[in-house]
Amino acid sequence: MRHQRRHVFGITSVVASAALLLAACGGDGGSGGAGADGKIELTIGTFGEFGYDELYAEYERLNPDIKIVPHTTGQGGPYHQALFTKLGAGSGLDDVMAVEEGHMSDVLAKSSRFNDLSEIGPADVSGDRWLDWKFEGGKDKEGKLIGYGTDIGPLAMCYRKDLFEAAGLPSDPEQVKPLFETWDAYFEAGDRFVRNSDGAAWFDSASQIFNAMQNQLEVGYFDRDDTLVVESNPEIKQNWDQVTAAVKRGQSAGLVAFSNEWNSGFKNSAFATKTCPGWMLGVIEEQAGPEHAGKWAVTDAFPGGGGNWGGSYLTVPTQSDHPEEAAALAAWLTAPEQQIKAFKAKGVFPSTVEALDSPELLAATSDYFGGAKTGELFAAQARKVEHAQYKGPGDGKIQENASSPALQAVEQGKTPEAGWQQFVDAAKQIAR
Repeated sequence: MRHQRRHVFGITSVVASAALLLAACGGDGGSGGAGADGKIELTIGTFGEFGYDELYAEYERLNPDIKIVPHTTGQGGPYHQALFTKLGAGSGLDDVMAVEEGHMSDVLAKSSRFNDLSEIGPADVSGDRWLDWKFEGGKDKEGKLIGYGTDIGPLAMCYRKDLFEAAGLPSDPEQVKPLFETWDAYFEAGDRFVRNSDGAAWFDSASQIFNAMQNQLEVGYFDRDDTLVVESNPEIKQNWDQVTAAVKRGQSAGLVAFSNEWNSGFKNSAFATKTCPGWMLGVIEEQAGPEHAGKWAVTDAFPGGGGNWGGSYLTVPTQSDHPEEAAALAAWLTAPEQQIKAFKAKGVFPSTVEALDSPELLAATSDYFGGAKTGELFAAQARKVEHAQYKGPGDGKIQENASSPALQAVEQGKTPEAGWQQFVDAAKQIAR
């Protein structure tokens, strides 16, 4: 998957993160029916934190004939595994199902199992509600609209000012921009940092860097004919060579993202830079702790011009007994007004054009990151993304089960050439 959904974002100061990654709660899914009180029951499946808790109650007040039954799972991995199991079984799905963007390609490949929201959704909901690339990412090859866009993860770069200063690098967000202008500049700065640092690495994980680079390509691991292109697309190999060369020069801390060791790495100052989609700010604050407040900074410079990492869609499976009511709920939850409310509640970054222009969002700052104007910064980064990357079926699985393990093997001592072959072989197995 493209991220573990751990959203927290600054409003005036960054929202507290204690409620992140809620534990799985009850229910086996299943389309809602009519309750004993005559209300239409709509079930909705989500994972992690979408900022919807208060919105459900508001929707029920506005629509007294509707009762919402939420099914929330803490981790996105188990959630999506269950989604595809139930999809294969032909039963058990909720009326509304959230899908993380890394798994959206697998859903779009099974688009016949989902309603076309352009046909059953409210007539006043059109594509110009969202950023173009976000809207396009919710459609299958035939143009069928499967998902309404929720949040996004526009990319910036976070870094430790104090570690930069100790290694003789500039630390002001404006002054560091040349270091992050291109990937060549980024890795060159990493060499300077490693030579002069006191044991800290330049970045946390090779897979985190490689995934960011991969997300900037026009297509993912498959072309638009769904042919695997890991070996035939030279850009993928170029990215691999650049990242693994940096690993061999000591730039990687070799940590597995979201592991206990990775979490501790923030507290132990194990690395100096972090690829930073908007939702990563809350992760950093939570894991680095109050003792590192003000040491982290964020800049809108990002090698290669930016990109997106994360975000989701709301879909309506054909299993739903109330597809039009479900589509109306999904449309309401993804409207600009509700996206701003979710942003204020849990920091989930909006994907609608109107929300990105909201004074409430543009005024958002982060005390933890030195008062950075985070709302304005990430809104600008979101607009730098020109198109949705095409991802074929299995794209997310290749990232999770092929490229990431192979890069970890290189970090543990395997040669880049042997790691590449491990990556290619695993990708071919997944694509079979």
